[in-house]
Amino acid sequence: MADSTTNPSQQAPPVPNPPSNRSPNPLLTEPELIAPDSALMPRPPAGRRAAATFIFLTVTLDMLALGMIAPVLPRLIEGFLHGDTSSAAKMLGLFGTVFAAMQFFFSPILGSLSDRFGRRPVVLLSNFGLGLDYLLMAWSPALNWLFLGRVISGLTASSVPTAMAYMADVTPRERRAAAFGMLNAAFGIGFVLGPAIGGLLGNINPRLPFWVAGGLSLVNGCYGLFVLPESLSLLNRCPFSWRRANPVGSLSMLKHGPMLAIAAVLLIGYIAQQSLMNVYVIYADYRYHWTNRTVGFSLATIGICTAIYGGLLIKPVVAKIGERGAITIGLIGGAIGYSMFGFSKTGLLFWLGIPFLNMMSFTWPATQSLLSRKTSPSEQGQLQGAINSLRGIAGLLGPSLFTYIFSKSIGVGAILHLPGAPFYAAATMLLIALMIAQRATRAPAV
Repeated sequence: MADSTTNPSQQAPPVPNPPSNRSPNPLLTEPELIAPDSALMPRPPAGRRAAATFIFLTVTLDMLALGMIAPVLPRLIEGFLHGDTSSAAKMLGLFGTVFAAMQFFFSPILGSLSDRFGRRPVVLLSNFGLGLDYLLMAWSPALNWLFLGRVISGLTASSVPTAMAYMADVTPRERRAAAFGMLNAAFGIGFVLGPAIGGLLGNINPRLPFWVAGGLSLVNGCYGLFVLPESLSLLNRCPFSWRRANPVGSLSMLKHGPMLAIAAVLLIGYIAQQSLMNVYVIYADYRYHWTNRTVGFSLATIGICTAIYGGLLIKPVVAKIGERGAITIGLIGGAIGYSMFGFSKTGLLFWLGIPFLNMMSFTWPATQSLLSRKTSPSEQGQLQGAINSLRGIAGLLGPSLFTYIFSKSIGVGAILHLPGAPFYAAATMLLIALMIAQRATRAPAV
């Protein structure tokens, strides 16, 4: 039997490092995968650069098309209603609500379908469907047909989650924040160019933007037939299930641990963003008496900043301070920007607030990256569908919330004359989201 005593002439074995008193946050670590890595992380498809370019163009054209019809849709509705502006305003609100509802219900369905059949067929069918739908709206002889087209566009425009899932498939986990940032830049480009192009084409004919939007979507779909390979391997696909594909079921994947908190950050941020979409124009007109041209320039500036932050800055920012830091500075900057919007009594401070507000462009891709890295490749489509459902919820809640706040903060019957109240409310929401994010992403003490 070997002697259990230690020989002093022998070198003592190295003492292991004492365990850290803090364990890593599960949201910031890689998921524990049961299947082999080779099965869960397929090789990047051939022609990845061309495919990524196509996905970027798809998102850009989707946003461009939505922006192009924005200036002319109210006029088209008003024309069908024989110039009745009041009825046209109510109908426009119904159009917007239905579009958001379709996004809420069908985003998780398309995301789950892409997990079952692959990303390529869902993205291409959505391109062709959206193109044909815009042609239907351009042709529509009556308001009912236009409404039907808007319903269908809400369905087909739900391809954005599948595009996000495609990028997650072909991008390493540590680079996904930058990839999602590029897609957010595509949102900004569409936001800048869409209304401008739509306004120019609408001056020629109010239906022309629909024809052009439909043609662009169809051309892009044809281009994708040649350059878009499948990104999801057969080994990583999962059966389609209505339990997971319905909005409630898709959101259930976000209910576990820190993922629920990060999803709450996204939802609160999306709701706060509705203040821009619903009271921005009327607020600028009421407080600063801006012309349509000035409003257009300011919106274009927001879009340009979104494109710059998402396309050029998010990658070095995340590389330097990580996803947690990007989320933090994005929420702080957004809160400062909204506060400056609300506080500004002149247009100058409002303009200065735009670069701060657009720091939110760091938050969106960083939060999506955190959620994506905790999701297996076979569920990326469902995840992105769930995230888009959060946008749909915000689209259902935000418009009535912020327009109500604005209506109660101006006029004779105002509870308190505070025109900037909607933006103060948005800033408060982001500060709440900041506290949630800090708690969710910190490393827990042992």
